[in-house]
Amino acid sequence: MPRVRNFLTLICRRAVPLLAGLPLCALAADADQENFQAHFQATYIWQAKPSFPAAYSGPKSLRSDRETSYSFSATAALGWRPWRNTELYFNPEVVQGVPLSGLSGLGGMSNGEQQKTSGPNPTFYRARLFLRQHWDLGGESEAVESDVNQLAGLVSRRRLTLTAGNFAVIDVFDNNVYAHDPRTQFLNWSLMANGAYDYAADARGFSWGAALEYFHDDWAFRAGRFMQPAESNGLPLDKRIFAHYGDQVEVEHGHRIGGQPGTVRLLAFRNRANMGGFRDALDAAALAGGAPDVADVRRERSKVGYGINAEQSLSPDVGMFARASWNDGKSETYAFTEIERSVSAGMVVKGASWRRPDDAVGIAFARNGLSRVHRDYLAAGGSGAFIGDGRLNYRPETIFEGYYSFAAARRVRLTLDFQRILNPAYNADRGPVSIASLRLHAEY
Repeated sequence: MPRVRNFLTLICRRAVPLLAGLPLCALAADADQENFQAHFQATYIWQAKPSFPAAYSGPKSLRSDRETSYSFSATAALGWRPWRNTELYFNPEVVQGVPLSGLSGLGGMSNGEQQKTSGPNPTFYRARLFLRQHWDLGGESEAVESDVNQLAGLVSRRRLTLTAGNFAVIDVFDNNVYAHDPRTQFLNWSLMANGAYDYAADARGFSWGAALEYFHDDWAFRAGRFMQPAESNGLPLDKRIFAHYGDQVEVEHGHRIGGQPGTVRLLAFRNRANMGGFRDALDAAALAGGAPDVADVRRERSKVGYGINAEQSLSPDVGMFARASWNDGKSETYAFTEIERSVSAGMVVKGASWRRPDDAVGIAFARNGLSRVHRDYLAAGGSGAFIGDGRLNYRPETIFEGYYSFAAARRVRLTLDFQRILNPAYNADRGPVSIASLRLHAEY
């Protein structure tokens, strides 16, 4: 059937354009098209860390004694195509969890499934509700496989796509096939996105906004604007999207090296919100005494940043990735995590060579840093949303992570994960820290 469909598509779209309205050509366009889908997932992650050395602790430190934590999420991903080139998606979700140290004490948090609103009681909410509209601009068609929030069918390699509604900014921007989804890949926040990308999001990681993408063969250009939280790292969103917003643009190019596919993405972002500045907080503390506090000096500010993101397949079973990002580091973290410079890289190997083709091994590292003024703020006793040891002996935070994902059943994966974190929260007087994780993920 796919060969018949491709032949009919070629005849209808290239050889005899006047036939495009005939039933035969409609059959070619609609064959194998998915008009409704229902996917489901559930993920449970258990983590433990032993005690570790710490010369001192502050109000936002990772606890130095032994701890355990867990997170649980369950999601229904429903998709519907009301007519050709238009798709609607709805994701109801429930989450529950208890994070390590109240989700504080690290720049690169250890569990990408943990939310800033995590609690021991189940919370039901709408994660996503959005529309995706395509406009065909000609060129060859390519098949899109059925996946979560992706209906199977044919799309033109030259098209405009508008995604608008309630979803996560990184659903569209800063994607990476090897390091993006903590439900199946690396767990650390530094590896699920560019670490210094303070993308607009509520405390659960979602926002309202729109992104427009232009695809032209191996190139893609995208731009989007999204609502910021009403307060730093808060849950309610600021609906004044023309006053307070997160803007981003990204250029993507696909290529082949040695016959293997790869992609490079360049990202730039600019946030506008009511943020506290580190220099203003230090100046105010110098006059009034006491520790500086960004909450006392909030006003209209902008933050800018950049990132590069690359992935490269080395063989059908081996792939590599790398990211590097920077933001100006003048103001507080507003929606993601306390990282202002970051580099990361890693490799994922599928298990075909040891006769476990559905298994995978991943290894990666991330090195995170802060701006000079942010270091001065922490050294003076200041605290942010996630870090603040009362003092600071600054060193870059370095994270090593490795996992083995075991295909326990057709749609069930069991993953063993280990992280080693040097200089937690950028402080050489604390750590290193080891975190072991067990993840159970099922999907349909």
